[in-house]
Amino acid sequence: MDLYMMNCELLATCSALGYLEGDTYHKEPDCLESVKDLIRYLRHEDETRDIRQQLGAAQILQNDLVPIVIQHNNDKQLFDAVIRLMVNLTQPALLCFGKVPQDPTFRHHFLQVVSYLQAYKEAFANERLFVVLSEKLYDLLQMDWEQREEEHNLLIERILLLVRNILHVPPDQDEEKNVDDDASVHDRVLWAIHMSGMDDLVKFLASSESEQQWSMHVLETVSLMFRDQNAEQLATTGQTRFSAERATDLKNLEILRQREMAEKKNRVFQRGTRHSRFGGSYIIQGLKSIGDKDIIYHKGLHNFQNYTHDLGKELKRVPKRKLQAKDTEARHRSALNVRLFLKEFCIDFLENCYNRLMYLVKDHLIREKAQQHDETYYLWSMAFFMAFNRVHKFQPELVSETASIRTFHFIEQNLTNYYEMMLMDKKEATSWARRMHLALKAYQELLMTVNEMDHSKDSSVREGSKVIKNNIFYMMEYRELFLALFRKFDETKQPRSFLKDLVETTHLFLKMLEKFCKGKSTVMVQSRKVKRKKKKKSSRREEQTKSSEELEEIWTSLSEKLKNCAMGLESLPDEIVPFDAASEIPVEEQRTEALVRIQNGLLSGQAGESLVLLRSAREVWPEGNVFGFSESSPEEEVELLKQILFADLPRSSRMEAVLDEEEEVEEVEEEELTSVQVSEREFNFLDYLKRFANGNVVKTYVILLKHYRNNSAHTNHCVVKMLHRVAYDLKMEAFLFQLSVFCIFNHVLNDPAASAYKELVAFSKYIVNKFFALAATNNKAYVELLFWKNTNVIREITEGYRKLGEDEGAASHKRIKWTPQEEEELQSLYLQYKEVEGVDVVDNILANLKPGTRTRKQIINHLVQMGLADSVKDFKKETKGTRIVLWTEDQEMELQRLFEEFQETDDILGNVMKHITAKRSKARIVDKLISMGLVSDRKELYKKRRRKGKSSGISEEDFLHDLGVDGRNEDDEEDDGDDNDDYESEEDEEMHTKLEQKPKEKPHRSGELFVDKKIQTILQKLHEEGLSPPVVWLQNCLNRTADDREEDGSSQSVPLVPLTEDNEDAMESKTFQKLLKMVGIRPPANEQESFWRIPAKLSPEQLRKLASCLVLSSPEEAVETTTESEDQGSGLEQRAEALRALLLARKKRAPTTAPTEAEEVEPNPDDLSTVPEMPSKSGAKPSKRNRFIESDDEEEEGKEVIETEEQNPDISLKISSERPKVTMKRSRLVDSDEEEEPPLGNDQGGQLKTSGAATDSEDEDLQPIKKKRLRIEDEDED
Repeated sequence: MDLYMMNCELLATCSALGYLEGDTYHKEPDCLESVKDLIRYLRHEDETRDIRQQLGAAQILQNDLVPIVIQHNNDKQLFDAVIRLMVNLTQPALLCFGKVPQDPTFRHHFLQVVSYLQAYKEAFANERLFVVLSEKLYDLLQMDWEQREEEHNLLIERILLLVRNILHVPPDQDEEKNVDDDASVHDRVLWAIHMSGMDDLVKFLASSESEQQWSMHVLETVSLMFRDQNAEQLATTGQTRFSAERATDLKNLEILRQREMAEKKNRVFQRGTRHSRFGGSYIIQGLKSIGDKDIIYHKGLHNFQNYTHDLGKELKRVPKRKLQAKDTEARHRSALNVRLFLKEFCIDFLENCYNRLMYLVKDHLIREKAQQHDETYYLWSMAFFMAFNRVHKFQPELVSETASIRTFHFIEQNLTNYYEMMLMDKKEATSWARRMHLALKAYQELLMTVNEMDHSKDSSVREGSKVIKNNIFYMMEYRELFLALFRKFDETKQPRSFLKDLVETTHLFLKMLEKFCKGKSTVMVQSRKVKRKKKKKSSRREEQTKSSEELEEIWTSLSEKLKNCAMGLESLPDEIVPFDAASEIPVEEQRTEALVRIQNGLLSGQAGESLVLLRSAREVWPEGNVFGFSESSPEEEVELLKQILFADLPRSSRMEAVLDEEEEVEEVEEEELTSVQVSEREFNFLDYLKRFANGNVVKTYVILLKHYRNNSAHTNHCVVKMLHRVAYDLKMEAFLFQLSVFCIFNHVLNDPAASAYKELVAFSKYIVNKFFALAATNNKAYVELLFWKNTNVIREITEGYRKLGEDEGAASHKRIKWTPQEEEELQSLYLQYKEVEGVDVVDNILANLKPGTRTRKQIINHLVQMGLADSVKDFKKETKGTRIVLWTEDQEMELQRLFEEFQETDDILGNVMKHITAKRSKARIVDKLISMGLVSDRKELYKKRRRKGKSSGISEEDFLHDLGVDGRNEDDEEDDGDDNDDYESEEDEEMHTKLEQKPKEKPHRSGELFVDKKIQTILQKLHEEGLSPPVVWLQNCLNRTADDREEDGSSQSVPLVPLTEDNEDAMESKTFQKLLKMVGIRPPANEQESFWRIPAKLSPEQLRKLASCLVLSSPEEAVETTTESEDQGSGLEQRAEALRALLLARKKRAPTTAPTEAEEVEPNPDDLSTVPEMPSKSGAKPSKRNRFIESDDEEEEGKEVIETEEQNPDISLKISSERPKVTMKRSRLVDSDEEEEPPLGNDQGGQLKTSGAATDSEDEDLQPIKKKRLRIEDEDED
């Protein structure tokens, strides 16, 4: 814009400011008023920012405002006004226009304003100007807080804003074509700031407690100062170069030299030995031209390798919306003196200001005191200064404010928000992608800092990094973040620099996670499952069809509430409008619909709303007294509402549709009820890695691999490492069998500098070799090169293709449509079997259709769609066992006859079930027999087991009874209680499972006494130490957990969280910890857990039993308990001696040569007896054990046990003498497999169950001889 085009009033105002003569500026008398007029003009400029452009073209700031500030700074009013005008003129163009305009005209104005701002920035590269600003700011900051007025704070803010605006001006790439180490305009401004002392004032504002309000301005200024700098390069400024850096530079130089040599060699070969007029023509066989003939090549053969059909074609224009996003990061290495001063600034800032300033800024961001998108300055500053600290004498305490779990959460939240906004806000997607890149850089630097802390020599620093890693690896959000970013990567919105940082960050995260998992047997992580349930909508049809009884119940519940509302005893809602003025429905019809609305409100229980709607409708339609008289009493209103409730009102379908639509709009957010289930699961690194074996993820890595020449060595390593994980670790190399990937491999292998990419060359050869090995067995592999693949396709490529219709799930069935012929066949089959009773219609239809073509669900759905059935519920399959419920008189007589017939047999119930006509379950037959009075107790129906071939004399039960031992001891009684459940089951196989669980249900009494005695000893110690209250707290926790598990039915481990100091001290006491271990409380498994936990396997009964053991007994009770245990021990020894004598007597009477005779003993699995044992001869303490010998119904299994002992009396299964005792072990189930290994002609199929911790070696009479594989189940070892 030329000067002569300036507005005359604006020109006159600018002329009234003053004039510059040499280095002296002479101001006019009306200078202050002219400055104020310019401010007023700027306030009323149009959308093209015409005033701003005219002032920029006239160079008012360079020629007038800057000299006024330098030479006339003593005039306070003039100085304040000029600073205010300069802040307005230098504000960013993006702030003036709101966004980058897309319209060409406005975009021209936008770029014009930017060019004027760049000229302003060059004028500010003036030390004298910044000296004046620094002195003014220093004087204002020296004032006490009480002396400062509002104008002083405004001036401080304007000076900071002016510096911020100048630093924010972007560089002019066309004008500033400077090389590295050359001073740019930005460097000169920074040097002026440094020479004036402004940088020290900025550090003072960042560290001062009394200047917290300027924290956001300071952070913006600091971030803009270091905008063009690289933190790692800045940290190494002034230091001698390391050998690794020199080697990297030499390697890059060697790559360039090799490529240059190769290009020279190619140019030499392209020069023919003869001139082109005699080059000749050639026919290329196998390469077709436009027609069917082979192509004719008219150039020399030395150029044939570069021939392609695309030569001479015009490049296809790429649409603007598909153009790749460009990198906006401009990296410039400043002059050495500038970098040295910036390095010193960074060191001072980290030591004195960083933690405090970042805390204040984050507090402003969380409390939303800052402006929109100010968090981008916070994210950039975090990434820059943490990188600087990591490279320059890493000191984690200097960045402790941001090296925390809260910072991880803050960045993850912002990163997720930017990611979602980029997907939703399509117009501003590029801006959101840029912000997302800043958040990703901060996240990357946080991970690198934690990784650096992990290698620190200080143990406390390493412990801190371990805590952070435990948290970030435990939470699901941090693990899922990278997968989401890879899958939604968009080249048109996100630049390649973002992809590079994403790949490097993912590489670091996986490396840290793999190392974290290696040293641990199990790693628990959090997992979430989201379940969405559709909300069921109540239809109006159901509301209308109410019986008189139901209406009477509704009115009974509503009448009292309506009376209170009518009399004003309860508050009523706001007034409701009973009609819709904009509706097309006539007013008379709306009056009817108002009655319907009142009735619906009463049916839904909304008493107050119905009363208010009645009164509102009375005011709108007073004629006819349809809604009552205007002076109606509360009783009359209640009676009228009752009449409306019971009335059969006509309903308009049109109005009903409108109301239904309104309800759908109101409940659109409530249709889906989302429930998030949070649980813990064991983490597997390979399973997590399989999530990256995805086509979108691999495509993204290939995009970065295309630019391997421009990538750094570390970036190429990260790409190759991830592709190696997918191809080698996961055995999914077929993911990379793609033509574009092979083209990249071809470029790598033919690269003159291929020696510099050793990893990439080796990986390329590996993938290509794998492909040709596959192509030898799969001739379709070459066609598969054209397509990207998923895991299912990879499986088919490597294992073989499936045929059409083979192994297809429900999804493939859904895609098959019904033809008219199939629909006609379905209709005929349905009509044919619809009237047949006792059969399932859909099963018959499926039997007549072609197998595998349709599913039951598809047939039912299509029948409903065709209108042949009303609902899917019409085809509900009957559940097994529910068809026969009632007993007829004939069936009851049959049951009574069968019971009387088999009453004297051993198995009454089994014989009845075998001969009854109408088959029913055991539970129903038992219940019917009891209800008919044929039996009084279920135990009468138990299967009786009799021992055959017993010698004359007293039985074993009578013998034990004479000794004072009941043959059916406490364990047997408990078994009988469990047998009641056996008859309620549908399958007989459940008996085996029940019997396996019986030894675990009740621990032995002798063991309990021993544990109780130890617990009492520890409780006495804790009582003496004054830790009785924590014991009571532990007892309450056990009881509370038992109640919760009974109510919820859940079985999750529950942490013991001490909330008082006494409980915390007790948890650190070794005696209390010993008590916790004795009652089964689990200590923290690893560093992820902080508290002791009540195991999930403890049932509510066990928890209550443990809680009852924690009561400290008196000394008298302890003495009585000891005496009882001693008496019981002596009694057990006598009983064991007697039983041993009985067994030896039987052994002598048993035949030795006839193992199949009827005199052998048959053990009974239903009658489990307890065999006490003698103390071990090896000197071990006596321990009572329960030994169970189970067998099937056949006699053979009982015979084998005794016969084996007769033939091999010296062989026994010794456990206690060979195996160390293990405390707190549950019962072990020793199962022998069912393979036949008959060394003695016997088939031992029995099971031996033992419970306890040791086994005596003296029970040689019942020990099997055969050595078989043992399966030992021990829950405590899990």
